[in-house]
Amino acid sequence: MLTPEQLMAIQKANVETLFGLTTKAFEGVEKLVELNVTASRAALAEAAETAQSVMSVKDAQELLALQAALFQPPAEKTSAYSRHLYDITSSTGAEFGRAFEGQFSEAQQKFMTVVDNASKNAPAGSETAVAVFKSAVAAGNNAPNPCRRPSSKPPTSPKPTSTPLPARP
Repeated sequence: MLTPEQLMAIQKANVETLFGLTTKAFEGVEKLVELNVTASRAALAEAAETAQSVMSVKDAQELLALQAALFQPPAEKTSAYSRHLYDITSSTGAEFGRAFEGQFSEAQQKFMTVVDNASKNAPAGSETAVAVFKSAVAAGNNAPNPCRRPSSKPPTSPKPTSTPLPARP
């Protein structure tokens, strides 16, 4: 049975973890807002520049050249935006994963302590059952779990896949 002091320590650790994760979530949101503000400013400046360029066109040939030049930069900017967005979400997700992994590991250790304490107080003649139970718990802890992937690898950006758009008929 847990003492009131142990329960308070567990509750305090849980609250600290909650606030730590909340801080990480807000940091991720701040990065997303900063990315979006930067992208919006760049789009506004580009729109003003494009409007100026269109107004300074003198003939149809120059308009066609301007139109062709305007299509490539948005694709590159969209790709760069997507990479930044992926990096932000991946790093925030990895931080959450590391926090959950630490909590899971700590819970496993506490559970094993409870099992050890229970096995010490087990009635005589139940050594085989206790050994089987401990073996099952150890096997469960060591089994590969797809939900627990290693979060020690740094996140990587997706490979840019620039495929040209099909021509209009």
